[in-house]
Amino acid sequence: MRHVATKHPILWAYLFVALFSLSYQLPIYATGMSGFPGLRDVFLASFAWLIPMFLVPRYSRIWLALAGLIIWPAALVSLFYFVIYGQEFSQSAIFIAFESNVAEGSEFILSYWKWWFTLLLIGFSAIPVWMWRQTQPLQMSRRARMTYAMVFTLIAFWPFIGTVLFDPGKTVHNALEHQLARVEPSAPWNLVVGYTKYREQMAGMEELLAQNREVKPLQHLATDSDKVLPETVVLVIGESTNRQRMSLYGYERQTTPRLDALRNAGDLLVYQDIVTPRPYTIEALQQILSFADSKHPERFFTQPTLINMMKQAGYDITWITNQQTQTRRNTMLTTFSQLADHQVYLNNNREQNASQYDSAVLEPFTEALNTSAAKKLIIVHLLGTHRAYHYRYPQEEAVFSGREDVPEWITPELMDEYNSYDDAILFNDKVVSTLIDDTRQKGGNSLLVYFSDHGEEVYDNPDELFTGRNEGDPSSAMYTVPFIVWASPEFRQQRDMASWRAAENRPYSNAYFINTFAEMVGLSFDELDHSASLISDHYRPMPRWIGDPNDPGSLRDYSSIEDSENQLQVVKR
Repeated sequence: MRHVATKHPILWAYLFVALFSLSYQLPIYATGMSGFPGLRDVFLASFAWLIPMFLVPRYSRIWLALAGLIIWPAALVSLFYFVIYGQEFSQSAIFIAFESNVAEGSEFILSYWKWWFTLLLIGFSAIPVWMWRQTQPLQMSRRARMTYAMVFTLIAFWPFIGTVLFDPGKTVHNALEHQLARVEPSAPWNLVVGYTKYREQMAGMEELLAQNREVKPLQHLATDSDKVLPETVVLVIGESTNRQRMSLYGYERQTTPRLDALRNAGDLLVYQDIVTPRPYTIEALQQILSFADSKHPERFFTQPTLINMMKQAGYDITWITNQQTQTRRNTMLTTFSQLADHQVYLNNNREQNASQYDSAVLEPFTEALNTSAAKKLIIVHLLGTHRAYHYRYPQEEAVFSGREDVPEWITPELMDEYNSYDDAILFNDKVVSTLIDDTRQKGGNSLLVYFSDHGEEVYDNPDELFTGRNEGDPSSAMYTVPFIVWASPEFRQQRDMASWRAAENRPYSNAYFINTFAEMVGLSFDELDHSASLISDHYRPMPRWIGDPNDPGSLRDYSSIEDSENQLQVVKR
C-alpha cells in the first residue's frame, strides 16, 4: 500500500476522499437498496476535493487532512443510518430528527446501539488516518498541475458547466440545482443539501398549514340520526396500481389471490368503474382528500380536508406512510400528515428507486389499532406499485417470470418490467389483505377503504408501448384504479349496506371521494353533496373530468378515452 501511495499520489489522495462516501454507497448498491447513480455521483464528486492540491501543492497533505475532518462526520452519520435502517440518509431523515426532542433522540440511539458498532466506529476512523499518513506531497510541473486541476474541475462540476453551456432553456439557478443533485449522495453534501431542502420544504409546509388553519369548520357537522360512527376507520391509499392488472378485476394472471378469496367469501365490496382525476399522486390526492375537483381546484385551500373533517368528528388520526417524507414533490403529503394527531414516517430514502417494501407499515399499523382512542382513523399510504417495480417486493417473492398469459406484443426486452409490475401487484395484494386481516382480528365496529391514487400504463397498449403516466397523452390504464371496502360484522349489523352493494358498478370519479367517505362513516353536514356520493340513494352520474385544472382547456371527460380505445379495438377486429 505504501508503494501505491508513493508511486501514485493522486490516485491515493482520490481513494482517501472517496472512501468516506463509498463506505455507505457501496453497501447501498451491493444490497440492491438503490441503483448505480448514487455510486456514480460519489466517484465524480470526489474529484472536487483534489483540486486545491494542484493549486497549492505545498499544503496538499494539510488540505487532505482538513477535507477528511470535514467529510468524516457526515459520512459517519450516513454509514450508521444505513447500518441501522438499511436506507440512504436524506432530508427526510433530517426532518424526522428535527421532529424529535433531545431526550427522544438519546433514547433512540441507545436502543439501537450494538457492541460491534464501537468496532465499526474505530475502524471507520482509523483507516482514513492510516491512509492520510501514507499520502505524499505532489511533485510535478506547474503545467501538469494546472492541467489536472482543469480536468478535475470539468469532471466534478460538469452538471453545472454543461447545463449553463449547452442547455439555453435553463437558468444559472437550474444549473446549480443540477450540480447539487449530483453531489448530494456524497458526504458532506448529503447533510448540506439535505438540510437546505429540509428548510425549503418546511417553509412550504408551514405556509400550507397556516392556510389550513384559516379554513372554517364544516357547518352543522353531526352523526346521521340512524347511524353509529365506527370505532375504527382505516383508509389505505395505494400507489400507481392499475386495476386492469388485478385478477380481482378480471386480469388473467392471479395477481390478487388473497383479495380474490376475500371477495369470494363475501367480505369485500369491489367497485368496478372508479377512475382518478389525475395520473399523479400529489395532484390526484389534492382532489381525493378534499372538496376540490377539476372544476373547483381552489377548494383545496378554502374548504376543510378529509382530515379536518374527521378531526372535527372527534377521531384520533394516525398517518402511516411508506412514501418519501420530504421531497419537493411531497410537501403537500407531508402537510396532510402533519394535520393528523400522530405520524409514522417509514421511508427516508433519498431516491424513490430504492427497496422500501410496504410490509414496513404492518407493525405500526397494529400499534395504531391497539391505541386506547375511542374513535380512530388510521391512514396508511403505501408505496404500492410505484416504478421501478422490482424495488417494490422482495425478490424471493417474485412469481411471474415467463410468457404465460403475457400479451403477444410484449417483446423479450419488455418482459422483465411487465412481469415485475405484476409481481409488485401481487405483493401489494399481500399487504392490503394483511391490513384487512389485522383490522378484523382487532374486532369492534370498523370500516376499511382501499383505493389507489392513480393507475399506471405498463405496455398495455400494443400501438404505443409505454410505461408510466402522461396526462398529455392519456390512456385508461393511467386512470382506472381499484376501490374496495371491507366492513366488520358489527358494522354490517348496524348499517343497511344494500345501497353500497348496489353501487358496485356505478361510474365514479374519486375526485368526489370525500362525499362518499363522509357518508360511509356516517357523517352529515351542510357542505355534503349526496349526489356526489357513490353509495347515496341520491347519487347522480357526473362527468368524470381528467386533465389539469389549471389549464381548463385540457379537461376532458374520461369517457372520451374509453370510447376511443373501444373504437380502436373494433377497428382491429
